Amino acid sequence: MSDTLLSHLEAGVLTLTFNRPQKKNAFTAEMYSLAAQALRDADTNDAVRVVVLAGAGGSFTAGNDLKDFLENPPKGEDSPVFRFLHTLAHFTRPIVARVEGVAVGIGTTLLLHCDYVAASERAVFSMPFVNLGLSPEGASSLLLPRLAGMALASELLMFGEPFDAATALRAGLVNRVVPDAELESLVSSRAAALASRPVESVRLTKKLLREPLRAAVDETLSREGALFMQRLASAEAREAFNAFLSKKK
Repeated sequence: MSDTLLSHLEAGVLTLTFNRPQKKNAFTAEMYSLAAQALRDADTNDAVRVVVLAGAGGSFTAGNDLKDFLENPPKGEDSPVFRFLHTLAHFTRPIVARVEGVAVGIGTTLLLHCDYVAASERAVFSMPFVNLGLSPEGASSLLLPRLAGMALASELLMFGEPFDAATALRAGLVNRVVPDAELESLVSSRAAALASRPVESVRLTKKLLREPLRAAVDETLSREGALFMQRLASAEAREAFNAFLSKKK
């Protein structure tokens, strides 16, 4: 395992930690590949009962590392980012997310495929796809309206503005919002509680909850992915990315 994705298994709980704190854990193509492989391995490991997703250094993830993303753009459904999303959506064991700091882009949309999400009251979420000339991903165009309602989902996706943990709670993206100091203990206790439940009962319950939308989620992931790649090659996206990177410099 690369040091950009840390893995720790204890008492049935596998914690996968995004570990590029100097970049607020922004994803590279390598990190997507590592995360997808770690999830595939976990899904066939009887010692793993629950997976916890977390970020190092006080941030969940800043989403895509734009420089790496432009140098290694997705070119098909087997690209690392889409492979990660597909693996996450099909994962059979419960996934718990611990969100602190920023959760940008895929850092927010991946939460739609988690089973329990706890956030710090100071966490900041955003899905800035339109601001980069792109389009939604992660089946967010399907799942977010079902959770948040069409009005709030439209606001969050079409404006692409940052929103706070209270709004994420209202949108159904998170289960609990707690002070920073309580976040780790809450996630540990919730993950341990899931790990203590009868394994097959938990898996069947997750399957029953997710199965009715399985085909629609797969279709949406494919449709969104194709549009996302088209948008990535567009003049609008190039202009938006250049403006963002210039401003960052």
